[in-house]
Amino acid sequence: MLYDVIILGAGPAGLSAALYAGRACLKTLLIEKAMPGGQITLTNDIENYPGQLLEGESGFSLTERMSQQADKFGVERAYDEITAIDLSGDEKVLTGASGDYRAKTVIIATGAHPKPIGCENEAAFTGRGISFCATCDGMFFRGMDVYVVGGGDSAVEEAIFLTRFARKVTIIHRRDQLRAVKTIQERAFANEKIDFLWNTVVEKVDGDASLSEMTVRNVVTGETSVIRANEEDGAFGLFGFVGFAPNSALFEGKVEMKGGYIVTDEDMHTSVPGVFAAGDVRVKSLRQVITAAADGAIAAMQCAKYIEEM
Repeated sequence: MLYDVIILGAGPAGLSAALYAGRACLKTLLIEKAMPGGQITLTNDIENYPGQLLEGESGFSLTERMSQQADKFGVERAYDEITAIDLSGDEKVLTGASGDYRAKTVIIATGAHPKPIGCENEAAFTGRGISFCATCDGMFFRGMDVYVVGGGDSAVEEAIFLTRFARKVTIIHRRDQLRAVKTIQERAFANEKIDFLWNTVVEKVDGDASLSEMTVRNVVTGETSVIRANEEDGAFGLFGFVGFAPNSALFEGKVEMKGGYIVTDEDMHTSVPGVFAAGDVRVKSLRQVITAAADGAIAAMQCAKYIEEM
């Protein structure tokens, strides 16, 4: 079957693209390898998306409604992991575990994934005390100490969220001031359950069945110290929010990239005709739900234009 457009990734960019493509009567397939919604589903509180529910909006609730809108306009779905692509011809071919998918145009909306904290033994304790999703795992540390690595919007917002469960939340930041916007910073500084370790990085984590010890280093003095879990708890939580890396490895050598991000023009065109990129995977100055949704809408409309001119 030949589709008009195949969209890779069902985050805000992909869902927005699917909505606009479906509404434009394009035969559209949305491919996602996991749960729809993308990284924003890991965010418990959204405050800055226009038209959101004022009584409270989570990333999951927002993208769930986006998903329902796309379905309303006849968008087809496939849950598969694409392992190979051929973007060279008029028909683009994407190969997954379930077979080949063909389309006249492709929108790459594969998003990004959390960067690791970068400490020794991190992989061994991921899922055993180290997490990258406060919404998913915060409840496991109820009444315990929790540490958050990072200083941007996501790190501080998730630290605030974790105070719902934790006895105390300590933000570990390699600089002497936060990078989060001022309104978020003010909420954190006003929260009595939040402490700060400035100019500090995590060097190593350790423990037995779960994370119970970590070595931190002051980047100014070079001094190291060991943080151990409360004896009664026997463990603590460590959450990493140090940024994201694009999910773009599949497209290396296929489209123009810069620092792992896909290069596009303002209309989401990549260096390959008929191939577009939207959302966090492309080079851009602001990565937010609203900009991802805008990218998706533009990309879908450009697909329609490209097909008309073929």
